[in-house]
Amino acid sequence: MALYNSNRGGIIQIIIGVIFVILIGQLISLQLVSNKYKLAADNNAIFRKIIYPDRGIIYDRKKRALLENTISYDLVVIPNEAKGVDTNTLCEILKIDKEEYKKRMIEVIIKNSRVKAGTFEPFLTPELYAQLTENLYRFPGFSLSERSIRNYPYNTAAHVLGYVAEVDVNFLQKHEDEGYEMGDYAGMTGLEKQYEPILMGQRGVKRFLRDNKGKIQGTYEKGEYDTVAIAGKNLFTSMDVEVQQLAEKLLQNKVGSAVAINPKTGGVIAMASSPGYNPNLLTGSQRRKTIGRLLLDTARPIYNRAIKGQYPPGSTFKPLGAIIALDEGLITPSYGYNCFGYYGACGDPRKCEHHNAGHAANLQLALANSCNSYFLQVFRMAIDNPKYRNAKTGYLKWKEYMNSFGFGRKLGVDLPSENKANIPDTARYNKDFGNPRYWNSCYMLTLGIGQDRMTATPLQLANSMAFIANEGYYYTPHFVDSIEDESERDAAMLEKFRTKQKVTNIPSSIFKVIKEGMHDVTVYGTAAFIKVPGHEYCAKTGTAQNPHGKNHSLFVCFAPKDNPKIAVAVIVENAGYGATWAGPIATLMMEKYLNDTLTPESTLKAETLSKVDLMPQAIKDWYVRNNKSAYLTPLEYNNDELSDVWDMEMLASDAIPARIPKDTIKKDTNSKPALPTPPAAPQKINKDSALLPNKKKIIKNKVVLKKQPAIKKKTKNNNVNQL
Repeated sequence: MALYNSNRGGIIQIIIGVIFVILIGQLISLQLVSNKYKLAADNNAIFRKIIYPDRGIIYDRKKRALLENTISYDLVVIPNEAKGVDTNTLCEILKIDKEEYKKRMIEVIIKNSRVKAGTFEPFLTPELYAQLTENLYRFPGFSLSERSIRNYPYNTAAHVLGYVAEVDVNFLQKHEDEGYEMGDYAGMTGLEKQYEPILMGQRGVKRFLRDNKGKIQGTYEKGEYDTVAIAGKNLFTSMDVEVQQLAEKLLQNKVGSAVAINPKTGGVIAMASSPGYNPNLLTGSQRRKTIGRLLLDTARPIYNRAIKGQYPPGSTFKPLGAIIALDEGLITPSYGYNCFGYYGACGDPRKCEHHNAGHAANLQLALANSCNSYFLQVFRMAIDNPKYRNAKTGYLKWKEYMNSFGFGRKLGVDLPSENKANIPDTARYNKDFGNPRYWNSCYMLTLGIGQDRMTATPLQLANSMAFIANEGYYYTPHFVDSIEDESERDAAMLEKFRTKQKVTNIPSSIFKVIKEGMHDVTVYGTAAFIKVPGHEYCAKTGTAQNPHGKNHSLFVCFAPKDNPKIAVAVIVENAGYGATWAGPIATLMMEKYLNDTLTPESTLKAETLSKVDLMPQAIKDWYVRNNKSAYLTPLEYNNDELSDVWDMEMLASDAIPARIPKDTIKKDTNSKPALPTPPAAPQKINKDSALLPNKKKIIKNKVVLKKQPAIKKKTKNNNVNQL
């Protein structure tokens, strides 16, 4: 028993000895090796200065800097240390009164607390910086902090590049694990926001030793505890700054948008939204004042309609409708339709601008002449396709095609706040017309010509041209092609933009037919008078009515015809015919990109076009009433407003179209809804036979729908509703 107790006592002594050695070692380390606690103890005598890194630069495809960094200084203050300040001198230098001084100090305390540095006066002018430097000893607790601010040498692409601003409480809450502090700046919109982690870099810290009066005496511990600021990485984009500037110039005095894409890569060459704003106005000391003015502007100048504006695509949709019909085997390239200037198979005649026989004798002719009747018939054949059980199933298949083409969903461009626009769901038609067995293709007829409740963004329209140009695939539209010193993480971020989107198994032969028809548009069709010097190109015009004023002008195209290098979509609101206004803008952009210059004739054309004022009168009147400068954006439309928008594909003329009513219905309480005339079976019509058509009666069907006015009956003089 004594032996047991003796062994146990020895073990306890050994344990106590080990603990003692550990404690002694820790004390030695703290006293002789580590200065951690010394640093904490000396904090009252140390000034901690944040070193803000240079943000990464954004370059265009030719390595031209779209934005740069310039040095600026902030006056910062630690409230707890601001004792004995010569407030009279400070207020005199800053041109503020003592009430403003107190207000700013309170704001700093609220934002940063009393013991952390906060910005008192941002973005000092050179004169202010010099005055404060000379008198800084009079202002204990105050110091000068260096930071870089953005400068835009080309004064362009404001909506794409975005702007940088000081973070607020909400931002910090959303990014609480990312190391931001009050006083930091971050990207708020555009590429600045999208690539913030890449562009921001890493802050550095320098520590200085102060005397009892707060004056800097030198670096603390020879900089041992300082950290170096690491500059953000540069971004290399697909943009062409000269094409971008040209697009913005051509859209001056207009409300609209232009988007150009390289089909081979998906890289966005240019994205203009007009009217826009000067990006340099959102930098430096004027930023706060300017942003307030822009945000309060009723026209919303910061709104990027290229990715957020929703427009009926109108006749620019027709090539896609033809692709669906060809892929489903409903028509062949030789399929024709005897159009006599209207489509009347659904009981409510829809106007076509052509009356000459044979203008829709085959698909190429129908595309070149933009025959409404042809594409209304083709749409009905797709929806009422016999291989599907009913119109609802046929419509869902059609919608599936549209989604695969990039409509009714976000494409995933590397900009925040992209809008998906609208391809209506069957639920909306069920709500309007009841059970699907009571509605069919006639109830959504004008979807076939890009109207009804269908909307698209300019980016989606440009991407659809890239899809056709590539004959069945596209790359997700994007701006950033590569990142400086690209890491695995960076590469993973860009991977989706480098992956081919093969969305369908549509044979390339179908696209070749569509291309030929779109080429005919530029040879003898609706855009025959618009040329691109040195290049053949493919295009489709569009002119869409809207309930807010004059028609919208639309134009989509790609060039060259056989080896496409650029695809463009242009929309000019309230401007009239597609070939008259949007077309020249698009073709000038293509000429500039493909030829790297404009001919003297094109240069003169561009100058003239830029001076044409197509601003909607309602916007002009608002600015006259409010004595405002021209910071303007477009009107937004909701789907209900778009339901009575009709396509008007016209050749240049002085005709003024009549206002078009919504799709109408005829009420009949005594009978069940009668089905409209089913679409005709596919038939081959050659050009010769189409020139000598037989007379054809317009069949009036008793279509019964809900809550709609009655169909206008055909009058004795055979008037029809315009489309």
